[in-house]
Amino acid sequence: MTEFEKKEYYSSLYDLYKNLLTDKQRSYFEDYYFNDLSLFEIADNAHVSRNAVHDQLKKVIDNLDNYENKLGLLKKENKLNELLEEYASSNNNEVLDLINKLKNME
Repeated sequence: MTEFEKKEYYSSLYDLYKNLLTDKQRSYFEDYYFNDLSLFEIADNAHVSRNAVHDQLKKVIDNLDNYENKLGLLKKENKLNELLEEYASSNNNEVLDLINKLKNME
């Protein structure tokens, strides 16, 4: 997995499971993955060591992997999107209406 793919994967997991993380974990993750701050910059902003930030980010990644292994929400979401794309070429209006309803669900 390339660094870009890894970043995309964990960003997707974060979107699904962020509410299961602590405020500090969310802050470090967002600074590192979304704001492109270095470990040093995050540590400096939080007044902690670079190693503390590294350990927290490692813990976040481990937690996200664990949540996905147990719940599989990203895998299910990807499978649903594949099926929706597969049936989107249907000529059946009922199927197309159902697909639109599913895509618009919150």
